Amino acid sequence: MRSPRLLVAAATVVALAACSGGGAVEGTPGGSGVRDPYFPKAGNGGYDIGHYDLRLDYAPDADAGSGAGHLTGTATITARATRDLSAFDLDLKGLDVEEVTVEGRDARFNRAGQELTVRPAEELNDGETFRVTVRYSGEPETITDPDDSEEGWLPTADGAVGLGEPTGSMAWFPGSHHPSDKATYDLAMTVPEGLGVVSNGELRDERTRDGRTTFTWHTSEPMASHVVTVAVGEWETARSTTGDGLPVYTAVDPTQADASRKILKRIPEIMNWAGENFGPYPFSSTGAIVDRDEDAGYALETQNRPYFPGAPDTVLLVHELAHQWYGNSVSPKTWRDMWLNEGFATYAEWLWEEDHGGDTAQETFEALYDGTYYDDEDANDSIWAFPPADPPDAAHISDSPVYQRGAMVLHKIRETVGDDAFRELLHGWAAAHRHGNADTEDFTAYVERSAPDEDFSEIWADWLRGDGRPDAP
Repeated sequence: MRSPRLLVAAATVVALAACSGGGAVEGTPGGSGVRDPYFPKAGNGGYDIGHYDLRLDYAPDADAGSGAGHLTGTATITARATRDLSAFDLDLKGLDVEEVTVEGRDARFNRAGQELTVRPAEELNDGETFRVTVRYSGEPETITDPDDSEEGWLPTADGAVGLGEPTGSMAWFPGSHHPSDKATYDLAMTVPEGLGVVSNGELRDERTRDGRTTFTWHTSEPMASHVVTVAVGEWETARSTTGDGLPVYTAVDPTQADASRKILKRIPEIMNWAGENFGPYPFSSTGAIVDRDEDAGYALETQNRPYFPGAPDTVLLVHELAHQWYGNSVSPKTWRDMWLNEGFATYAEWLWEEDHGGDTAQETFEALYDGTYYDDEDANDSIWAFPPADPPDAAHISDSPVYQRGAMVLHKIRETVGDDAFRELLHGWAAAHRHGNADTEDFTAYVERSAPDEDFSEIWADWLRGDGRPDAP
């Protein structure tokens, strides 16, 4: 699945020869992908994005929920070249590109699959900050993942929602869609009057003119594109604050309002508990988006306010809010490191239950090990299908070993270092990579530095990277 560097560069040159005006490319084109082990075309080489300014206009189909509707967009991306660039790629699946400019000058461009290859009028220099603007439109796609789940642009009963894990954001805006390239965001979307738009960060403006309303959202902290969202529909919104003044913004489909009211009132309580366990909250607001049951098949830890299809229970809300520390602030370097997202969020569930009268984390660990946690025998066996640090392929990065066995790795660390040191480790890991990226090697090295007198070799060999169920603990 990995292409040698020279072949990638040569393929980019050939593609660019097909651009408007043709001609060979001199200099060094950027790479069409960052060679992620599971999604090799995700992201792009040669530059680092600092900011997205997305101006979107969305018209749902007249028969709501029947189709994707029509999206018109202008994406202005501010980036810094990390090498001399004669050309660079953006990820964009589907949609029609009408115009691309770089630093205000028309640029040649070419489409090949999910790659939008751009050739600026003048070569960009290593270290140069540049601005690329893409005008595009069309019917955004729903993408089917390797595990058969759906992401990208999902039509809902009264609008649509954009969900991006792992690569779905390329269905509705161009960019470098890999968690290793984070950026800040401004997003303004215009929709028919009567509909609302909910996104990440904070709502800066809402104004209606000629029967259409524009909602403007701003995200000031770095955000990976897979946790960007925009949800269009009819919403009951509420604003409040936690005890220490953190803004809470919730948006709920009216059909879910009664079922959600009680649980969403617990957000300040959960955030206070999470802060005690994981350290200072890494973002400037929190909340939740609650859509209808049938609108998506899963919840997702979209930054600032997780997305839920239907009213969540307490444990699910805890899980997705814990992701704000582990997964959103500390994001994986590659999709092989997914267990650093899901293992931590799953262990947060165990800690919440332990602190609120449920099973202790030790009891949960033992039930999983003994095969009594699930009612279904196959579900119990699935925990040992592969090591959490090495899913076999892209179709398995969200399977049970990544979640449950990933949490079991953390429990083994807790057993080794003790409760107080483990709490410090949870805080320290979130602080050490705040708003950054980390992989499994970074984590194991961090644990070993945090407890230099302990031996973790058996945990790494048997629980993190070993095949099958380890010997009885």
